[in-house]
Amino acid sequence: MEPAKVVSIHQRAVENLKYIRETMERAGSFTAVPGWGGVLMGVSALLTSLISSRLPSKDLWFLAWLGEAFLALAIGGWAMVQKGKAAKAPILYGPGRKFALSLCPAMIAGAVLTLVLYRYGLFAMMPGVWLLLYGVAVVTGGAFSVKVVPIMGVSFMAMGTAALFGPPAWANWFMAAGFGLLHIAFGIVIARRYGG
Repeated sequence: MEPAKVVSIHQRAVENLKYIRETMERAGSFTAVPGWGGVLMGVSALLTSLISSRLPSKDLWFLAWLGEAFLALAIGGWAMVQKGKAAKAPILYGPGRKFALSLCPAMIAGAVLTLVLYRYGLFAMMPGVWLLLYGVAVVTGGAFSVKVVPIMGVSFMAMGTAALFGPPAWANWFMAAGFGLLHIAFGIVIARRYGG
């Protein structure tokens, strides 16, 4: 018969605290969604909409919006890191990790479909596909965030659906309304209610 292992109360307390912390992180919501970053993303989308509406070719229109996508990604990423630092909340651990992993599949699908649409010259479908899949990404990522985030995603999905069935001549209006105005409106709500 083996002698009973003695565990110090300190070691037991540390293990209990670790368990509690990990459980809370798994159950918590990701609150580093950037409100003011969303506003900046919306402003840059409005500017891109204005610029791209004056471009002489669909290829240049596409490149303008592709550049906007990378700019928005940089703005959103930077703002998320800043908000996470301010809240002392790790971005890629617990709810933040789940948020990112849930966001990525629809974003990757959007990138693949963008290449296909470009290859076949289906520029008129791009705004609807981009808005719809961005909305899907935000809804799935928002499952691990505050409740306004999935609502924002559904709004993008509705805008994308309208763009898919709307006149191709309205492409920039849908892009401005979705990536511009929706980001600004929801960004302000997130910033005011959830700390920046």
